[in-house]
Amino acid sequence: MKARGITLEVNDAARVWLADIGYDPVYGARPLKRVIQRTLENPLAIRILEGHLKEGDMARVSVDDKGEGLVITGSA
Repeated sequence: MKARGITLEVNDAARVWLADIGYDPVYGARPLKRVIQRTLENPLAIRILEGHLKEGDMARVSVDDKGEGLVITGSA
């Protein structure tokens, strides 16, 4: 993303959601990497490949209205 000049802004609610979903009492924060890949990195990559995020855009990440997932919006 840096090479394409795309910046990322993750709001506080999304950070808390990622921490809650990515934490496991047995494994600690180890599952967090997989949660970030599945819910943030992969959707961002798809949006870039589909042309929804372009050079110089800012990707904003928030929690959906139901609190069940992340929403990624882009703007110039």
